[in-house]
Amino acid sequence: MKTNKEEIMLTALKLFAERGFEAVSTNMIAGELGITKGALYRHYKSKQEIFDSIIEKMFEQDEKQAEETNVPVREYEEDAESYEHTSLESLCEFVNNQYSYWTENEFALYFRRMITLEQYRNEEMKKLYRDMLSLGPVKYSEDLFREMIKSDRLNAKAEKLGARNLAILLYAPLQLSIQLYDADEKDNEKIKSDLGKLTKEFEKRWKKK
Repeated sequence: MKTNKEEIMLTALKLFAERGFEAVSTNMIAGELGITKGALYRHYKSKQEIFDSIIEKMFEQDEKQAEETNVPVREYEEDAESYEHTSLESLCEFVNNQYSYWTENEFALYFRRMITLEQYRNEEMKKLYRDMLSLGPVKYSEDLFREMIKSDRLNAKAEKLGARNLAILLYAPLQLSIQLYDADEKDNEKIKSDLGKLTKEFEKRWKKK
């Protein structure tokens, strides 16, 4: 059976997540797939090209996740209008979907583990971790909350707390839930359920009656 580009990407990603990007060679990737190095090169010219394809696929998947939950795909500076019309309900649903995405989608799971492992020794990976798993999501949520406050869709307590703090309050349980999953995958359904309760309570607490 012929090996396709998707199989090569996923196999390489798993190896990067387990051993680190620098420690993995194209020989290792080919060996894991049971193909020759020449066969691998018919699809990708180098390890860097495989990595670039992984990044491209992740951004495509990330955009799809946003589209499916009716939250903005692009950053605020590129599409402010979408931020003006996003509901708190959609944002809370997106947070729940992000948990499933980062823990159950095989490609996203290994990508997350790769950039978590590599953030301390590779500046490009550090930026990816920051943009996709830490500062980026907080800024994204902050921009959304700022527009919700501006359009009077949140209550007075939310306005007093401020968009930045609301973003941290919403995002922190997601980040902890992912860490709990990594500690014990068998608890996945309970973690997912608990996160759903927290986001529902968040929505009730800050939405304008």
